[in-house]
Amino acid sequence: MFKKVLVANRGEIAVRIIRTLKEMGIGSVAIYSTADKDSLHVQIADEAICVGGPKPKDSYLNMKNILSAALLSGSEAIHPGYGFLAENSLFAEMIGEVGIKWIGPRPETIDLMGNKANAREEMRRAGVPVIPGSEGFIRNFSEAKEVADRIGYPLLLKAAAGGGGKGMRFVYGEDELSDKFDDAQNEARASFGDDHMYIEKVMEHVRHIEMQLLRDENGHVIYLPERNCSLQRNNQKVIEESPATGMTPEMRAHLGDISTRAAQALKYVNTGTIEFLQDREGKFYFMEMNTRIQVEHPVSEMVTGLDLVELQVLVADGQDIPVTQNEIEVQGHSIEVRLTSEQPEKNFAPSAGKVDFVFLPTGGPGVRIDSALFNGDKVQPFYDSMIGKLIVHADDRKQAMAKIRRIVDETVIRGVETSRSFQKALLQDPQVERGEFDTRYLESEFLPRWVESLPDSE
Repeated sequence: MFKKVLVANRGEIAVRIIRTLKEMGIGSVAIYSTADKDSLHVQIADEAICVGGPKPKDSYLNMKNILSAALLSGSEAIHPGYGFLAENSLFAEMIGEVGIKWIGPRPETIDLMGNKANAREEMRRAGVPVIPGSEGFIRNFSEAKEVADRIGYPLLLKAAAGGGGKGMRFVYGEDELSDKFDDAQNEARASFGDDHMYIEKVMEHVRHIEMQLLRDENGHVIYLPERNCSLQRNNQKVIEESPATGMTPEMRAHLGDISTRAAQALKYVNTGTIEFLQDREGKFYFMEMNTRIQVEHPVSEMVTGLDLVELQVLVADGQDIPVTQNEIEVQGHSIEVRLTSEQPEKNFAPSAGKVDFVFLPTGGPGVRIDSALFNGDKVQPFYDSMIGKLIVHADDRKQAMAKIRRIVDETVIRGVETSRSFQKALLQDPQVERGEFDTRYLESEFLPRWVESLPDSE
């Protein structure tokens, strides 16, 4: 087993990984930017090395500096967390070339699944159902129009190398196609240095359902109970839960079989998440695969009792997955709320500054808080706005909803604005309480009502 692992990330995910490393008896090395020198992940790690200035490109995206830190510290492996370099195949390849283990899938797998158009074709070949759309890349408007004429409107333009909603546009009619294609392609080129596009049919009244899987080097595969991530804004998840309402054991097994087939076809190693859209008839369609640990992985841990980061480390060490699929059962229900440093009432404008006071309620059974915040901490303007995750577990969904409402209600953060009030209102929404929502519900129905209800709205 590794004696020392470098965590190539910051914030709550770095803290979460370091905690598991400590419990496994593995030394931890944190990296940090000059802006993060007093951050929690720096304080709790066994060692910490500054890798550059505040801007991500100078520090958390600085591959040479991070690699130098790993070599200097004698780290035997690197865990990338999520975001930053977590799905950068060049970084994973560089790490391997200097004899350090990458805690994640092989670089060629990251490349294949990171290109959404190639991923679709690979899944199609593996017999995994995919969303109707283009086959291969779309390079110009005329090719886009050919596909649009075939599959019809509405449709979704997507950057092949995309993520986080960049290079993505909804098109509702032919008159919009030309301008939106140009906009999406330009954004893709600026964001990813790659302007290859693809097209998917917009599937309406669908749920976003995803399966967490893990495969070791000897071909053993497990999948965990599905997560429902349908509450989204700007294609970013807001609340996640497991298991999904309405999912039967037969549907779960079917989706698990599809995910297992995909993992075996890819000869996948380590953890990954396959994201599907589920239509009203209960059919599933492959959307994309994330080749890293997910933000919402705690809900899967809560309903299985497994530590996914520990399993990642074991698999990276060449060990077999220590549990079999037959040993994995759904245990109750878990819900996660993402807490962000944003101002929802001002169109979710970011907020940064000193945290004067923070109280994150950890009391009571089935409560977990993943955060790096502390009194006197600084929320930096250079990084993602997520400052914590509030997670609960209970015997059933009704009890879990009551518990997460209590936790959100008790949360206090002063000094920076947060999304707490928005999340509180969302959790009190009758349709959310019943679990009767699709991927468009938050933006098209809940958000307009909530904005209208604000005291200053006109």
